[in-house]
Amino acid sequence: MCETYRLANPEKQKVFIRFFKTGPGQYGEGDQFLGLTVPQQRILAKKYQHLPLPEIETLLTNPIHELRLTALMILTYHFQNKNVDKKTIVDFYLKHTQWINNWDLVDLSAYKILGEYLRTHDTKASILYRLANSPLLWERRIAIVSTFAFIRHHHLTHTFALSKLLLYDTHDLIHKAVGWMLREAGKKDATQLRQFLNTYAAVMPRTMLRYSVEKFSDSARKHYLSLRSKIIPAQRK
Repeated sequence: MCETYRLANPEKQKVFIRFFKTGPGQYGEGDQFLGLTVPQQRILAKKYQHLPLPEIETLLTNPIHELRLTALMILTYHFQNKNVDKKTIVDFYLKHTQWINNWDLVDLSAYKILGEYLRTHDTKASILYRLANSPLLWERRIAIVSTFAFIRHHHLTHTFALSKLLLYDTHDLIHKAVGWMLREAGKKDATQLRQFLNTYAAVMPRTMLRYSVEKFSDSARKHYLSLRSKIIPAQRK
C-alpha cells in the first residue's frame, strides 16, 4: 500500500502525535503517524477490502498508526462478508489485540467485529469479561466498547455488568468508554440507566458519570452529579 506513504501530511502528522498522546509515559507512547485522515484511510480500505489475512496482519503489526487503522477497516469488510468464516476473523482479532492499541483503533473495530459476533453467539460472551479483567488497557476498552453491538439491538445486560466491573478502573480512557456505553444504553432504556446510577453514581469516576448523564435533563444531570459530590474522599477507591 505505497499510496499510504504518498498521502503523508507532515503538518497533520505533528497534530496527531500530540492528539494521540504519544509522549513518554502517555497512553500512545511511541506511536508513529503519517498524517492521513480517516476519510483517506476509508478509501484505501475499500480499495483493498479483499486483502488476505496474512497481508492484513502485516499492516496490523506495523508501527505506523494509520496502517493499523486501515488494516482494521479492511478486517471489518472481511467480517461483513457473508462467505467468510466469522470465527476466523474474531480469532484473528483477539490474537492481535496488542496492536489494537489506541482508542480510535478500538472504537472503530471492537463492536463491529467482536461485539457483532458475540451478539449472535452469546454463550461465548465470557470473552468480554476476560478482556475486562485484562491488565492491558486496550483489552479492557475493547470489552466495554464491544457491547455497543448489543446495545443497538436492545440487549443491555453485558453493558451494565461490565460497567460495574470497570467501575473502579483507574484509566481515564476506560472512564470515558464506560460512560459512553452507559449513555447509549440509556437511550434504549432510561429506567435501567437511572437504576444503575442510583446505585453507583456516588462512587463513579467523575468523567464516567458526566458521560453517562449527557442526555439527561439539566435537573437530572445536576442531581446525579450532586450524588457524587457528597461522597467523602475516604470512601473513594
